[in-house]
Amino acid sequence: MHNRLICLDADDTLWHNMRHFDVAEKVFFSVMAPFASEQLARARLETVSQRNLAIYGYGAKSFTLSMIETAHELCSPAVSSVLLGAILEAGRELLLHRVELLPGVEGAIEELADLGELVLVTKGDLRHQEAKFAASGLGDHFVAVEIVSDKSADIFKAICRRHGVAPNRCVMAGDSVRSDIIPALEAGAWAAHVPHEIVWFHERAVAPENHPRFVQLSSLSELPRWVRTLP
Repeated sequence: MHNRLICLDADDTLWHNMRHFDVAEKVFFSVMAPFASEQLARARLETVSQRNLAIYGYGAKSFTLSMIETAHELCSPAVSSVLLGAILEAGRELLLHRVELLPGVEGAIEELADLGELVLVTKGDLRHQEAKFAASGLGDHFVAVEIVSDKSADIFKAICRRHGVAPNRCVMAGDSVRSDIIPALEAGAWAAHVPHEIVWFHERAVAPENHPRFVQLSSLSELPRWVRTLP
């Protein structure tokens, strides 16, 4: 029985995610070109997406609804069925794309499973996240999956309590400083930032400097070595 909990983010930590959203955005900006510049369409989409998080939460379905709402705002009084069809198809692709593990993830997960109990901690649409996790082939290494509406210090504390581990025996690793790193540190856990090349505007934040329980890694494959050094 391990007495260390190793929590891992999913999207853009274990598998590719943002590059699929980038494709959907490119489709959106293309169909919106007759009505608005890419700069204007992007700014409005970000505003609408941010506003809708409190209503729809995170994930592909929320993003698709935000694209539709943005198109309605920019193309009033009417949005053509062709434009809506293109947006809906882009959203469908977000839900159906193949799950592709990031380099080094499979080996890292196998090593980490020998160092502690692995828990997936992710935001987003419940069904979509469950489907991606099932398709990843990593399920046998994890003891639990936590799909949450948002990540906070209280959420991480609650996860630790459920698994009978003190926060100082918990590690969180992920690509988002805002969602993975800051709340884990506030909860008293250790945190490893594994940056991804694409950062969603909502997740942008400054990484902590000289924090005793924080490290920045270049890939998940470096995480097992760091975990072995922890008290």
